[in-house]
Amino acid sequence: MPQTYSLSEFLNIVGTVLEDSFPDSYWVRAEISSLQTRNGHAYFDLVQKAESTGILSAKTRAVCWANRYSSLQTMFVDKTGMSLHDGVQVLLQMTVSFHAVYGFSLNIINIDPSFTLGALQQQKQRTIKRLEEEGVIDLNKELPFPKIPRRIAVVSSEKAAGYEDFVSQLHNNRMHFAFSVRLFPAIVQGDMAAKSIIEQLSEIYAQSDSFDCVVIIRGGGATTDMSCFDDYDLCSVCAQFPLPILAGIGHTRDNSVLDIVANQTVKTPTAAAEFLIDKMMEEWQYIETLKTRVRQYTVGRVQTKKNEIVRYKMRIKMAMMQTLNQKRQQLLLWQQNIQMRSPEKIYAMGYSLTRTKDGRVIRNVSEVQSGETIITYLKEGSIESVVR
Repeated sequence: MPQTYSLSEFLNIVGTVLEDSFPDSYWVRAEISSLQTRNGHAYFDLVQKAESTGILSAKTRAVCWANRYSSLQTMFVDKTGMSLHDGVQVLLQMTVSFHAVYGFSLNIINIDPSFTLGALQQQKQRTIKRLEEEGVIDLNKELPFPKIPRRIAVVSSEKAAGYEDFVSQLHNNRMHFAFSVRLFPAIVQGDMAAKSIIEQLSEIYAQSDSFDCVVIIRGGGATTDMSCFDDYDLCSVCAQFPLPILAGIGHTRDNSVLDIVANQTVKTPTAAAEFLIDKMMEEWQYIETLKTRVRQYTVGRVQTKKNEIVRYKMRIKMAMMQTLNQKRQQLLLWQQNIQMRSPEKIYAMGYSLTRTKDGRVIRNVSEVQSGETIITYLKEGSIESVVR
C-alpha cells in the first residue's frame, strides 16, 4: 500500500518545499490592478501586461499586513506625492509562504518608490516618441497665438484654488482689460483626469468659433499628480486642437508632455492670467505707438505744408515785387515817352497846334475855309486868326 498523508501533513510538506525553494525575499515588478484594505491589511491584485499590446500576461494576488502597510503607504506618499492606487507601476519586495489553512501567499514587505517615479518617466518618454513619430507634436505650437485673447475657454476643476486665482488675476488686471471667461469643469488629477479633460476639449471644439484660445490650469502638486498630463490620448488631442492652448498646470520642475505640445506654457494658473494680460498689453502698446506715430506724422506733414506755404508766399511776394518793379520801369518809360511826345514838349521846340473853333485839329489847308476862325496854340498862349 502506498504511503498516505493527512491533508495537513501534505500541505505542510508543500509549505516546507516552497519555503525551502524560496528562502529569500524577491523584488517583483508589477502593476496594481486592484487594491483593497480591510482591518488595516492591504490586498493587492497584481498584473503584468505586454508593453506593445497591453494584453494580460500574468496575474496574482499579494497581501501587505497591517503592521507593514501603514508605514509603507506613508513612505510611498512622502517619496512620490501620491498613495498606492489602481494602475500604478510598482516594485515590491515579497516573500513566499504557504499555510495549511490559508494556502499560498505572496507577502509584501517593502516597496521602492523610485521605481514608480521611473516608470512614470518612461511612460512620458514613450508618449513623446509616439507623438513625434506621428508628426503631430508641434502642430498646436504652429498656430498663431491671438494678439487680443479676450474670449477664453478654461479647462479646470471648478472648486480649485488655481482656477479662482486665475480668474481673480485676470479680471483685476491693472489696465482694466475686459476678458470673457467660460469654465469647462474637469477632473485634473487621478485616473479619470485625462478622459475628463478630453471630454471638455470636445465640448470646446464644438464651439471653437466662440473662443480665441484654451487655457488648461490646475494648482500645484507632486510630480506624480501630473501624470495625467503625460497621457498619450490627452496630449494627442491637445497637439491637434484647432485653437492655441495655454497650459498652466502648477508645476515647478520637469515639464509634462502637455507642456511640450501646448502652444504656450507657464508654471502656474496665476502666470497664465499674467500671460494673457501681457498679450493684451503688447497690443495696446502697439496701438498707442501707432497713434503716436500717426500724430507725429500728421504734425510733421502739417509743419512741412506750413513751411511750403511760407516758401510759396515768399516766392509769390518776390515774384510780385519783381513784376511790380518791371511794371514801374515800364510805366517810367511810358511816362518819359509821353512826356517826350506831349504838346508842351513840342511847343517848347517851337511847334504849334492849330484847331478850328469846335476843336478839330487842322492838318491840311483844305480842311478850312476862307473867313473861318482858327486858333493856334503856342508854348505860351494862343493866337486866334481868320482865314483869308
